[in-house]
Amino acid sequence: MTNYPLLKFHFQVSWGGARIGFTEVSGLEAETELVEYREGSSKEYSKQKMPGMQKYANITLKRGTFLTDNDFFNWWKTTRTLGKPERRDLIISLLNEEHNPVMTWKVKNAFPTKVQATDLKADGNEVAIETMELAHEGIEMEAA
Repeated sequence: MTNYPLLKFHFQVSWGGARIGFTEVSGLEAETELVEYREGSSKEYSKQKMPGMQKYANITLKRGTFLTDNDFFNWWKTTRTLGKPERRDLIISLLNEEHNPVMTWKVKNAFPTKVQATDLKADGNEVAIETMELAHEGIEMEAA
């Protein structure tokens, strides 16, 4: 049997038990910041490097705009209350041919930092796409 890499176009996003359809998810990144240290009497003329704090990129979600669906904007409005945005855990799953998760990213305490409505073009022939950017406090990846 030939072993192929996973395809990235079949995925789902869920939060609070609801499964939401998106056209694009980006920003599934985690980074370990570097801590450098050198003692003054060290015989080495270089710094020691140690792992430091974890840093996570914001996640961007894109989806089609629907007539009576204001969920993106309504969630973003909760950030107006200083220090009290509505936070949600997200589960982003890459699916196989049988629609079963093969890779899962679990996002902790996400809240919206930016909402962008679709651009408008008189001669355009595309679907209206809205975008939301989410900050969060951690991401874990699991293979099925």
